[in-house]
Amino acid sequence: MPLPPLGDIAIVVAGALVAGFVNGLSGTGYALLALGFWLQAMSPLTAAPLVALCSVGGHVQSLPSIWRGVRWSRLWPFLAAGVLGVPLGTMLLEHVRVQPLKLGVGLLLIFYSSWMGLMRRPPIVTGGGRVADAAAGFAGGVMGGMASISGPVPTIWVQLRGWNKHEQRAVNQPFNMAVLAAALVSSAIAGFLDRTFFIWAAITLPATLAGAQLGLRLYGRIDDAQFRRIVLALLGLSGVTLIASSL
Repeated sequence: MPLPPLGDIAIVVAGALVAGFVNGLSGTGYALLALGFWLQAMSPLTAAPLVALCSVGGHVQSLPSIWRGVRWSRLWPFLAAGVLGVPLGTMLLEHVRVQPLKLGVGLLLIFYSSWMGLMRRPPIVTGGGRVADAAAGFAGGVMGGMASISGPVPTIWVQLRGWNKHEQRAVNQPFNMAVLAAALVSSAIAGFLDRTFFIWAAITLPATLAGAQLGLRLYGRIDDAQFRRIVLALLGLSGVTLIASSL
């Protein structure tokens, strides 16, 4: 297969850089940003596993910088429940209309980000313990299996927990990495990793890693309040993207 047209390569590389930067900065959001670019140049069957590969690559690169902040007692309920939720979401895909789901989630994200942005003292949820954390992880896994949108629910939940930026990222990043790695394995088993996929992977992975490195450097220079505003803006943008893709 020949190389893709230069115009398509430029669009895809731009998407990889932008998504990698945001992923390096916040630990989430790669899929929704990258797909806005990539679906103009490739089919969804190629784009979905490519998102998983590049996102996992970006997470692996920046994982050492947040590793010391990982608390396994806090993380494991999210991880275990999220990985269990992925195959269930994949099975539900045949029975659930994805477009209305995206519309509903998009509206919820816009409402939440707007509401939290106006709150001077954001609410903090202290109850529920590990069971509530696992429920958030499970919901993220199911939604990841259904529509590749694993990040919003855990991202919102760790923010409502009132954790600082390091504590939030120490959950979000390993969680998204695990769920997307599971999705990549599922795509491989389904036979979606063809020659076209590997050509695009060779193009997008270096751009993703470069963008993630830039985002990671900025992450070290912002405080908790700035991190909160960035995450809220990202959730709002994700909501708009989901609504646009559902119409």
